[in-house]
Amino acid sequence: MYENTEKMLKAVSGAVEIEDGETIVTGEERLVGGVIDDLIRTATLHDDEKTKSAARWIIRESAQALGIYPASINDLYLARGRGEVKGDFSVPAVNIRFLTYDVARALFRAARRNNSLAFIFEIAKSEMGYTFQQPGEYAPNIIAAAIRERHRGPVFIQGDHYQLKAKNFRKDAAAEKESVKKLISDSIAAGFFNIDIDSSTLVDLDRPTIDEQQKDNYEVTAELTRFIRGIEPEGVTVSVGGEIGEVGHKNSTEEELIAYMEGLNASLPGGMTGISKVSVQTGTTHGGVPLPDGSIADVKLDFDTLERLSRLAVERYGLGGAVQHGASTLPDELFDKFPAHRCNEIHLATGFQNIVFESPRFPDEVKRAMNAYIMEHFADERNPGWSDEQFLYKLRKKGWGPYKKQLWDMPGVTIDAVCRELEDKFDFLFRKLKSVDTRDVVLEKVRPVRVSAPKPF
Repeated sequence: MYENTEKMLKAVSGAVEIEDGETIVTGEERLVGGVIDDLIRTATLHDDEKTKSAARWIIRESAQALGIYPASINDLYLARGRGEVKGDFSVPAVNIRFLTYDVARALFRAARRNNSLAFIFEIAKSEMGYTFQQPGEYAPNIIAAAIRERHRGPVFIQGDHYQLKAKNFRKDAAAEKESVKKLISDSIAAGFFNIDIDSSTLVDLDRPTIDEQQKDNYEVTAELTRFIRGIEPEGVTVSVGGEIGEVGHKNSTEEELIAYMEGLNASLPGGMTGISKVSVQTGTTHGGVPLPDGSIADVKLDFDTLERLSRLAVERYGLGGAVQHGASTLPDELFDKFPAHRCNEIHLATGFQNIVFESPRFPDEVKRAMNAYIMEHFADERNPGWSDEQFLYKLRKKGWGPYKKQLWDMPGVTIDAVCRELEDKFDFLFRKLKSVDTRDVVLEKVRPVRVSAPKPF
């Protein structure tokens, strides 16, 4: 880790040069061979914010000099809505909660093996809190991984579930919306050019009509979409996602989708680009439902609902299609059903966490320490009747942030072994979701836009 900005600039010389405000990669082999590892460790773990900011800026500018750029998937999805994209593939959106740099490297390797550019890195608003990863840290980890793995082309980084809490909204709607706007601003500045607005929490099923039930949802989505369009970088149309049914609750209907879309479109100025996709509920739950022995209950997922809603989203509203949440813990044999039922995008998170925790290569002492931390600090979140296995399964995600540095400091051979297991899973998902050989269509529809941030030193 570099001690300060001055020493960092000297150390990267021969790999990266900054001349008249322009960043030039003069030695990619040196950059990939070690400099990028030191830069991202500095950008993630350094105590001094100025040094962190300098490392993050160098990473982003070096990537763009190499032809690696944060991008919006909006144009690909809207082209799909117009029938211009051939092939039924589902785009995997991967939430990374731990070892972000190394896990992202594994995903880039699997994507290259499958000739794919149709994949997304994402992190939810809630995950940012318990993993200690704000947008300004998460995006550089993804971009640094792209450099390390010699990726070229777009990198889709997404803010997942930018959610409004119903209780807070009822108490002070303006303040709750403002907090999400602040997060959106920080995210776009960091290179998140894909934002999923989740105001489905505001749906009120006690209201007499479906339009009234969805009204707060579509009005807030419209307001936040207008806000995004006002701050997005020149040349970039941020991909905005909407959501009509809260994950884990009742399954969505066509009538709800129509009410939401009609209300949303009527609430946007004429000519303004709206959402590119819509998340629906089909029977899943985030993270799955743990049984007393720690295993996961079977899920009855309604693929017919998924296909009907996705078809409606495409054919009537020109969207890329429907989005499936809470899918990573499903049985392997179900994943090829998603592209077969026109699922546009599928969000995957907890299953990767489970692979790591259950891996014989993950150090027992780290696992025990994280479990002890959860038992001590989150006892008040334990439901009556939960076994220890159920409690740890549901809450162990909250151990990643406090143990972030310890995870970074694990031996390289351990990290590599764990990430190879994840890479195998990513490879499986690319093939099952048919998101293979998508490089050409992505490059055809998504044009590169260089967006530079002000130099912080």
